[in-house]
Amino acid sequence: MRHSLLLGVAFACVTAFTAGMAAAQAWPTKPVRVIVGYAPGGSTDNATRPILEKISQSLGQQFVIENRSGASGMIGVETAVKSAPDGYTFLSTPVSALTIIPNARKTNYDPFKDLVPVALHADSTFVFAVHPSVPANTVQEFAAYAKANPGKLSWGSSGVGTITQMIGALFNKVAGTDLLHVPYRGGAESMSDFLAGNVHMCTEGNVLPHVKAGKAKLLAVVDSERHPEYPNVPMMSEIYPEYNILNWFAIFAPAGTPDPIVRKFNEEINKVAKLPEMKERFQQMALKPRVSTPEELAARLKKDYDAYGKLAKEINLKLE
Repeated sequence: MRHSLLLGVAFACVTAFTAGMAAAQAWPTKPVRVIVGYAPGGSTDNATRPILEKISQSLGQQFVIENRSGASGMIGVETAVKSAPDGYTFLSTPVSALTIIPNARKTNYDPFKDLVPVALHADSTFVFAVHPSVPANTVQEFAAYAKANPGKLSWGSSGVGTITQMIGALFNKVAGTDLLHVPYRGGAESMSDFLAGNVHMCTEGNVLPHVKAGKAKLLAVVDSERHPEYPNVPMMSEIYPEYNILNWFAIFAPAGTPDPIVRKFNEEINKVAKLPEMKERFQQMALKPRVSTPEELAARLKKDYDAYGKLAKEINLKLE
C-alpha cells in the first residue's frame, strides 16, 4: 500500500513537471503585459522597451508595457503582485521600489515573498548635472555656491524614495548644503523642469544628450566607472567616497509564476542584452545592458535591500 502511494506521488510530480515544461515551451500564446511603475520616457521605461521590442519579434507575441506611474513606483509593484501568476504579467522596476521604499515606509508588498526574480537586465549611470544658469563648473564649486545661497537651490527627482532623491539627499549630507528636494512622478517630468531652469540640479542619466547640446553642465557621474564619452568628468565617489550608489533595472514575476516560464523569459532577456546593438542603444540613454540568472538577481536584491536600507537611515530619508 505504502509502495503504491509513493509511486502515485512520484507519478503526480513527474506529470506536473512535464506539464510545466510543456507550458513553458508553448509560452507565450497571447500578449504579455510588463508593468512599469513610472511614466513613459523615464529611465525604467527606456531600460525596458528596447528589450521587449526584440523579444516580441523573436517569440512572435507582443510584450506590451503598461505604465502604472505614481507613488514612486509602488503602484506598479502593487499591481504586479496582485496579478495572476500565469506567466502573462511581469514587473520591470528599478532598485528603489524594492529596496529603499520598503525600508522607509510600510508597503502593501514584500519584495521577497510576493515577487519571483526573473532577470537583471540593465544598470544605469546617474549623473550630477547643473543648469547652465548656475555659476559652477565643478562639484566643489557647486557646493560652495550652494552654501553661499542656502535654501535657494533645488534638485528634481523621479519621486519620493527613489535613487535620484537619495543622490541629492546624500549630497546635502556630505557637502553640508541645503538643496530643496522637488519630487516628480517620473524622470521625464523632472527633466522638463530642469531644462526650463525651474530646478537647478539633475541626477537623471537621460540628461546626457542635453549636455552635448549645451543645455546642462555635467559635473560628475554617479557610477562605478567614468563615462566613456566624458573621461575627464570625475565620479562622485572620487570626490566623496560615500557615493557608492548604483542603480539597476530588473524583471520580476508575481509569486507562483511557473518556474519553466521564468527560466524561458530569463533566457530571452539575456539573449537580447548580449546583442551589440543593444549596448550601443543603451549607452545613448546612460544605460548598460546586463545578464543574470534568477538566483543572481535574488542575491543582488537581498544585498541592496540591506545596504540601501542602512543608507536611508543614515541620511534620514523621509517618505511622506
